Amino acid sequence: MIQEILNFVDSGISAAQTLIYVDVVQPLLFHFSLMGYADDIYDALYWVLIGVVQIGVTYALLRPLEALRPVERWQDRRQVRADVIYTWIAKLGILNLLFFVVLQPVFSALQSQMVIHGLPSIDLDGLYPGVTDQPLVSFLMYLIVLDFAGYWYHRWQHRFGVWWELHAVHHSQQQMSLWCDDRNHFLDNIMQAGFFAAIALFIGVQPAQYVVLVAVSNFLQSVQHVNARLPFGPVLERLIVSPNFHRRHHAIGYGHEGTRYGCNFGVLVPWWDILFRTASWERAVEPTGIRDQLPAPEGRSRRYGQGIVAQQVRAFGRIARRLAPRRPAL
Repeated sequence: MIQEILNFVDSGISAAQTLIYVDVVQPLLFHFSLMGYADDIYDALYWVLIGVVQIGVTYALLRPLEALRPVERWQDRRQVRADVIYTWIAKLGILNLLFFVVLQPVFSALQSQMVIHGLPSIDLDGLYPGVTDQPLVSFLMYLIVLDFAGYWYHRWQHRFGVWWELHAVHHSQQQMSLWCDDRNHFLDNIMQAGFFAAIALFIGVQPAQYVVLVAVSNFLQSVQHVNARLPFGPVLERLIVSPNFHRRHHAIGYGHEGTRYGCNFGVLVPWWDILFRTASWERAVEPTGIRDQLPAPEGRSRRYGQGIVAQQVRAFGRIARRLAPRRPAL
């Protein structure tokens, strides 16, 4: 059933991809003498359409919930505007596709060398023939493996000071919403895209599967950040990361401040937080953001920037100050 639905969606997007390419993109490429890039642009168009559909579905499902059952009511939504732009940039998927295409020849060559030298390759599909090679089973296995990697990637973002300054762009949003999942530093996005593309290729994920994996992961992470009260309950919230669980990670003073604090790092499931004892099940609604954004004496009134350019540039400024040699006290 699920496979049939995926095939139907894929067929619809593929038809739209061909239509838009033939009627819009190809004439432009021909006009500007860029037909040498035709194949790459045609492939990238599929990711773009996946992103457009994903944003539309996410907004249609989650925005009404934010309006009907908000956790917080805001008088001023200007902070969210930059997040909307971040979302369009991230969800179009060009960065993920770029790394997947660039790294695929490298891993193909590596796998060939492993075969030549008699080394076993990682093939999750073939663990239990007849079971793990079923589309839904293999999809869930890939999702779990990538989520385990995502848990540690997320912990490293908080563990290392320079890396934290990049990730702080995400945590500086004090108004949680369905849009703020994609509020990240672009350099961090590049590293993350390369990291997950490499792992996906290493465990045998095919490009078509990777598209769906990224789309599902992105949607679930948008749910985690939604400004809505969702009744996950004690059982469901231990199977999948809930907005309440993830909000604790964003709470001032608990979830993330630099390298000192840390809880609820799980990307899609809370299992790794439970296993490695970083889970916190506090249900109280707490203010989100970073402590040094607060006015004195609680914080230092540090500004992380309102617009995308300011947020990107200020992160490099914080990194430079962190790396600058300390002057000895006189």
